[in-house]
Amino acid sequence: MRGRACGGAAFASLRPPAPPFNFPPLFYYSPILVFFFFLPVPFRCCLRAGPGGAGCDPRCRFPPQAMSSVSIECVAREGCRIGESPVWDEKEGALLFVDITGRKVCRWSPVTRQAQAIAVDAPVSSVALRKSGDYVITLGTRFAALKWKEGLVTTITQVDKDKANTRFNDGKVDPAGRYFAGTMAEEIRPAVLERRQGSLYTLLPDLSVVKHFDQVDISNGLDWSLDHRTFFYIDSLSYSVDAFDYDLQTGKIGNRRSIYKLEKEESIPDGMCIDTEGKLWVACYDGGRVIRLDPETGKRLQTVKLPVDKTTSCCFGGKDYSEMFVTSASDGMDKEWLSRQPQAGGIFKITGLGVKGVAPYPFAG
Repeated sequence: MRGRACGGAAFASLRPPAPPFNFPPLFYYSPILVFFFFLPVPFRCCLRAGPGGAGCDPRCRFPPQAMSSVSIECVAREGCRIGESPVWDEKEGALLFVDITGRKVCRWSPVTRQAQAIAVDAPVSSVALRKSGDYVITLGTRFAALKWKEGLVTTITQVDKDKANTRFNDGKVDPAGRYFAGTMAEEIRPAVLERRQGSLYTLLPDLSVVKHFDQVDISNGLDWSLDHRTFFYIDSLSYSVDAFDYDLQTGKIGNRRSIYKLEKEESIPDGMCIDTEGKLWVACYDGGRVIRLDPETGKRLQTVKLPVDKTTSCCFGGKDYSEMFVTSASDGMDKEWLSRQPQAGGIFKITGLGVKGVAPYPFAG
């Protein structure tokens, strides 16, 4: 009988002789109207909305993430103190990342679902592929080479020799094979440190170093536009995502401007990556989310919330770069906080975003 009630005539035959509500007669003959009438306001407003939700009532409580097929999984419960610098190694079919204060470089396999780790002698803040094989890392205030099988670390060069209390933070290789990385003062506690002690550097393929600028608080996320004409950069305590004009031939940057200022609930901008549509993805430290930005309009397009607060960085990976990996931290969390977020310091995989990422560039030196 419940199935027959879907038809108009069958529905009319079930009309009660004395209706309990004073509805117009049309309600007895239109199950669609009855269905629509009893829908909560948010659903009704979305049904009336145009393409992409245009005109949707602001009372609608269902964000795009809840209406899509986005899936989030903690694939590696590593308990990193400060997990950072996720990089997909296509050759190995594995995800690289570091634990900065845990002083280890890790490689996670989606096949074994296990992570191998190499311990190092200083805070290790970023890792990158190397064209000649193996990896390069930023270690303390050093650029260094890492041979994975041997577990061997060799210093390439050192920066900030005149400063006793700084270390490298995030780093990434540009489309021409140069390794960009910035420094910061050692933290007293998370995001609390002596300000303007950092600088942005580039390790060139000939192993020389260029200093771009100083007066940096926490040098963080970086990436390049698809046409290689713009360099995107984050100094975390500015709460801004910035853009520079970029010369691919020389590696020079200039004309700095802000393209997005984070809102209060988004907290601190951290690591960053770009997708094949030219949109930026920014991990928000203490914001528990990654946000997708349009660098042309300065608008936030999407928010994906994670089950941990201290999201630190993100990258695309997997066979077709359609999966996003997000690192997280646990430093600064007390026992009660950790009991509420037991996956803090883990590595998360996000699928169903509907976009793909750009493969990482290898260091050319």
